[in-house]
Amino acid sequence: MTESRSGSARVGRRGLLGVGIGLGGLAAGIGGTVAVDRVRTPDAPAALVDFHGRHQAGVETPIQAHARYLAHDLREGVDADAARRMLRLVTDDAARLCRAEPAITDQEPQLALTPCRLTVTVGFGPGWFSALGLTQKQPIGFQDLPPYEIDRLEERWSGGDLLLQICGDDPLVVAHAARHLSKTVRRFTTPRWVQQGFSTPMFGPDSPTPRNLMGQVDGTVNPSPGSDDFAEVVWAGSEAGWFAGGTMLVLRRIAMTMDTWDELDPHAQELAIGRTIATGAPLSGGGEHDEPDLTATDSSGLPLIPQFSHIARAASTGRGDRFLRRSYNYDEGITDGVVDQGLLFAAYQADLTRQYLPVQTRLAEQDLLNEWTVPIGSAVFAIPPGCAPDGQLGEGLL
Repeated sequence: MTESRSGSARVGRRGLLGVGIGLGGLAAGIGGTVAVDRVRTPDAPAALVDFHGRHQAGVETPIQAHARYLAHDLREGVDADAARRMLRLVTDDAARLCRAEPAITDQEPQLALTPCRLTVTVGFGPGWFSALGLTQKQPIGFQDLPPYEIDRLEERWSGGDLLLQICGDDPLVVAHAARHLSKTVRRFTTPRWVQQGFSTPMFGPDSPTPRNLMGQVDGTVNPSPGSDDFAEVVWAGSEAGWFAGGTMLVLRRIAMTMDTWDELDPHAQELAIGRTIATGAPLSGGGEHDEPDLTATDSSGLPLIPQFSHIARAASTGRGDRFLRRSYNYDEGITDGVVDQGLLFAAYQADLTRQYLPVQTRLAEQDLLNEWTVPIGSAVFAIPPGCAPDGQLGEGLL
């Protein structure tokens, strides 16, 4: 964690411009069927997100209010046949829960009747492929992240062979799905970590961009769902073989040193970000979704957007280094006497190596926000394509 520095309460553009190259970067009714009352409110169908399809839900789905990420490691002796059986069970359970039906062995069936845009997304870490003898089928461009000088990674937030990403607008529904699916995979895996977060939900293209705990808009430059641009940025193409229609997830747990961040005046915070806090517009002018002018200067000749600001370092170079941000905030209260808040940074892209790594490298080297953010967890997962109602997840791989 970065300690407070004397005189940091009022930092201007020149002070922030002087900071730069040396800084570091940013889830039984056993033996019988449970009868339940299937009464729904008139608008309940709108709360359903179809589990089946070419792509898994929970990526292109407008961000929900709550998320829970659960990582598991394969048990010793689990082979490809066992993994296939496990995914068959997960597919069936998840599909039922997402269409407001209790899973077959659901011990709390009443909790499955109001899905509130529940989605379940499954991913495979690098260890999945090696443990099952499938390294030759690992998608091109999928790899663990290299070490960064800014990282202070903790094992309890990093790695994992199997990911269950569970999102929805009701935390009780999300918790129920996470608990049931964790029981489903228990015979085959051991739990590694659970991370949970919250966001302002989006219900369509006109919803405002969510914000993180620093007050920043988070996801302004995302590709538009349903567009050709989204497909190109996020989904793997036909050349990816069995992985076509899948995507790659980078999940980084980023602690925010909010105490020292709060010492900055609002304008200094905006200079570190490169956007106005109130509207999310770039400091070069215009609206939130206007392109930042990184060459614009003020009357003194100083750049309106500092070259080491977050948006300047994250800006696409035009070489395909773009991805989808679908991040969640976390707030764990006080841990070891320190406010424990931050961001579950989730980035989705067709090719992790080509799209994500160049941006992360630039941020790790010279992002002003590195003064107030510390990566403490990191994991990568290959999210396989979706499946048809008569299929199962991972069928092309296994």
